[in-house]
Amino acid sequence: MMTQPSMFDSHELAAPTDRPPDDKVAPAADEANDRVDQSRAVLIVEDDFLIAMQAEAALLDAGFRVTGIATTAEEALTMAREQKPALAIMDIRLAGRRDGVEAAGDLFRELGLRCVFATAHDDLLTRTRAEPFAPLGWLSKPYTMASLTSVVRASLARPD
Repeated sequence: MMTQPSMFDSHELAAPTDRPPDDKVAPAADEANDRVDQSRAVLIVEDDFLIAMQAEAALLDAGFRVTGIATTAEEALTMAREQKPALAIMDIRLAGRRDGVEAAGDLFRELGLRCVFATAHDDLLTRTRAEPFAPLGWLSKPYTMASLTSVVRASLARPD
């Protein structure tokens, strides 16, 4: 027994939608979303795997975007050039020959990128070395993930 096709079975009879095809979506909306996303983008520079993973999880849970995890000053600069984060979480002692203050200097001079220092090396000499690179804040290890997200949130909200 053959049945007549129903008008609901035919895709040709469907009413046009008010929405433009996907390839016609305004690029301005995508660009605006990218800018919002970039304003919440954070690079983690930390050579301790567990601390880096905890920081990444906490930042993601708080709604930030982690652009990467660098373990050396050189990796930090390469990642920052490619990903353009809004700020970096910077440890002082890193793998490799150069430390976090030197990495912060490179990021600041070349990209204007500022750092929140998260380190056990929170002494006067270290702070004095870092001062020319306009740190956004300091977290002394051990720190809580709540304090990390709070400092990042406050740093990104700063008008300067």
